[in-house]
Amino acid sequence: MERTRNHRNTGHGRRAARRRPGPSARRALRREAPSTVGLLVDPGDFAAMRDYRTFTFDDHTEYLRQVEGLLRTLTAHGTHTTVALFDPGDYAEYCAGSGLDPDRYESRSRYTAEIAATGATVAYTGQPIDTLIPLLVSRAVRRATWEYATMLLAGLGDCADCGQDVGRAAFDRASHLLSRLLETAGPGTHHLVCSTPAQDEQLLALLHTTGDAGGGNHTDPSEGAEFATVLAVGVALGTEGGVVLRTTAPGAPDRVHGWRLIRGSLVPLTAGEVFDAYCTDADTGEPVAPEPDVEYRAGFDLGADRPEAHH
Repeated sequence: MERTRNHRNTGHGRRAARRRPGPSARRALRREAPSTVGLLVDPGDFAAMRDYRTFTFDDHTEYLRQVEGLLRTLTAHGTHTTVALFDPGDYAEYCAGSGLDPDRYESRSRYTAEIAATGATVAYTGQPIDTLIPLLVSRAVRRATWEYATMLLAGLGDCADCGQDVGRAAFDRASHLLSRLLETAGPGTHHLVCSTPAQDEQLLALLHTTGDAGGGNHTDPSEGAEFATVLAVGVALGTEGGVVLRTTAPGAPDRVHGWRLIRGSLVPLTAGEVFDAYCTDADTGEPVAPEPDVEYRAGFDLGADRPEAHH
């Protein structure tokens, strides 16, 4: 009997120990849980949040300093942290649609989690707050442009002649053009800009990529999709957009090439046209001094082309 009792007690002790993880285990789990911080980058947005009693900050500069301190603390504890753009107007709509009281901490937390999954975010890697804010704003503008361009393409419907989805065909065409451009650009660090007029707006997309000597390209998939979507709007609508490529390579001047989008094809600009486009103020039309150590070259031929996708 004694042996049995001891055996049970020992087993019970082991099970109890397994049921009670210590503080070190919880700290380990906390380090593995990511964190998201919603950031009010604009003083006007900050002022709008002051209407809520539970939002206790009264100075935007001090608020930004406190957020930066929080980000550093989270990073120091090994927590992966994402910063999301907090929009008070969107927040109010979110609360109204979800039946939440906007003047509660929990509501702001839920909204922050929502925009972390669907909105513009930047991973915090120790950047100063003055560096982080422009990155976040740029990401938000890019995302808004992509969403608007996607909406335009989705609303074009099917081609009356062939029944093909016009937006999908234009995106496939733009993806092909981008692929050919990157393949032909060669090695170096490439910075591409696509400008496309669409209804009452001028859409702008940026893409950074690196080409290696073997002909491969290292491109962020989301940036590539955003660029192709904006280019696709020009293809679908038949507008005369443009693409500029700037390449940086070690031991050589930067090279700038340009193309005009005409009826679904990228037509190379001459060296003089590239110079004029790059060295003219877009707002005033006045000449701008060329940059030193930059060569303005004609757009190169993209080689064999597929039939146009304009309907």
